[in-house]
Amino acid sequence: MPLFRRRPKLPPADRPPLASDERVLAWAAVGNGEGDGVLVATNLGLWLPGRGHRIGWHDILKAVWSGRELTVTPAERLAERDGYLVVADCPAETYLLLDPGDLPHQVRARVTRSVAYTEAHPVPGGAGRIAARRVPGVDGLTWTVRFEPGTPADDPDVLAEADRLVGVARAATAPRDA
Repeated sequence: MPLFRRRPKLPPADRPPLASDERVLAWAAVGNGEGDGVLVATNLGLWLPGRGHRIGWHDILKAVWSGRELTVTPAERLAERDGYLVVADCPAETYLLLDPGDLPHQVRARVTRSVAYTEAHPVPGGAGRIAARRVPGVDGLTWTVRFEPGTPADDPDVLAEADRLVGVARAATAPRDA
């Protein structure tokens, strides 16, 4: 009797259109496994059923594994500021995985590994989270600000404070000359 059960290969019909430098790390059928689609984790991101594109690891704000369901909250880009993006939560998407294999572990590891810096800060009228993420194939860090619900994200004072906070965080994380 084999010690390890070998996971079957991803069926060709379920294989997403991978980039030339992209490779499959893990996959799992969704729902009852009969036509509901598959989740595919690659070195560059996560392919969700029904989408024609991958979500980069740096664009996943939250991923939660319940033991049966994987809930993914992608980021929505709201605005581009000087040196950072303002993002918000897209609606969370939940997938039932009856045979998850290594997929939940890969999702958690890859999303966590993409985060280089994260810290919540008060801003006028609310709060925001400053984050720096690693993006495959991009030098340096990509900076984002996600305002808490109810924070007036278009208020000039809020944006000025976000600009300042991102500047302070960038300075604190910049490589030091030896």
